[in-house]
Amino acid sequence: MRLSARPLAARGLFANADLAVGAMALGAVILAASVGPLFWTADPISGSMLTMFQPATSAHPLGTDQIGRDLLARVLFGTRLSVVIVLLAGAVGAVLGTALGLVAGYFGGAVDSVIMRLVDIQLAVPFILLILLVMAVVGPGIFNLVVVLGVTGWAIYARTARARALELRDLEYIEAARAVGASVPRILRAHVLPNLLGPQLVLLTLDLPRLVVLEASVGFLGLGVQPPTPTLGNLIGDGRAYLLNADWLVIYPGLVIAALVVGFNLLGDWLARRAERRAG
Repeated sequence: MRLSARPLAARGLFANADLAVGAMALGAVILAASVGPLFWTADPISGSMLTMFQPATSAHPLGTDQIGRDLLARVLFGTRLSVVIVLLAGAVGAVLGTALGLVAGYFGGAVDSVIMRLVDIQLAVPFILLILLVMAVVGPGIFNLVVVLGVTGWAIYARTARARALELRDLEYIEAARAVGASVPRILRAHVLPNLLGPQLVLLTLDLPRLVVLEASVGFLGLGVQPPTPTLGNLIGDGRAYLLNADWLVIYPGLVIAALVVGFNLLGDWLARRAERRAG
């Protein structure tokens, strides 16, 4: 019993460590982006040529960029905007994918075949290439970026929701709801959907790191939010030309991206393990 208890305790310790580290990383970034501008009121858009390429000083704790703008103010503003874009895009993908997967799994037949073929097509195309193609066609902008990131990520939610709906549709309580005359929308909303929300939330948390990297990649390539409005991706894109003599322009936005990716990954892993233990 002692030998078997040790691995269990170790797994619990590592799981709690994942939660603690992930929560601290995300909490620090989100708190700084949310509250930081209230205390650091420098303008993230305008600057002075007299202060360009200054390293860290008391007046500019993270230094200044190529036209004298305060980098701390730009990182705080860009982090807030990037996180909002990522969360909205994740919500779009989760809602769209869950709805289509729910319909496919519950009704089956031709509806299921059509939706699953769309899923196969979606997954066959590399995400970044599809996003770049669509953004080049529809043009850059916050709304377009949120929609494109969300729409290109719906397929994984659809597959998970479909698999769960296939398990639920023939259970006794679903049959009982049909027998008493409950409508299909009511059955889906009241009896099937609540059983999907937990797994879909875990999946959303695991998918957020991908969205963080994709949003930064699109911004880096100049197809996301356009300057002078900062995001984490376009901050790195703007600073890459000055990497040799002003490396802080790339290092600090990169560290924020790393913190977001690590934080979301660790939090998602912890949620996934917790869901597995409950299912077991």
